[in-house]
Amino acid sequence: MSDGKIRSVQELIAIRDRARGQVDLRQGLKAVQITVHMGTCGIAAGARELLAELAESLGEAGEEISLRQSGCAGLCSHEPMLTLRDRDGVEFHYGKLNRARVREIVRQHVLGGAPVQQYLIHV
Repeated sequence: MSDGKIRSVQELIAIRDRARGQVDLRQGLKAVQITVHMGTCGIAAGARELLAELAESLGEAGEEISLRQSGCAGLCSHEPMLTLRDRDGVEFHYGKLNRARVREIVRQHVLGGAPVQQYLIHV
């Protein structure tokens, strides 16, 4: 494959397996993952502002954190919302958020390890 062309199914399978291995390595990292739900309902409710606040707050935190965005989570009445997956793989859903609440979640949950109970959505 020196010219960039895949010449066989076996070569394609080998490339796929290498890529899967790299994904598995990244998933094996014990990073916190935060997903802001950016469907039209989330955006209308203020999800862009949450994403901006998270980027700023997490930049100051200096932690191993993956910040992501997704579409609608199907919980429109709780928008704007985010999903936080902790280092152990446990998911927490937070709803009806604003910039101040996001800062509190970063400080108390991401950095302190204690979920902020009053903003949790039980799904």
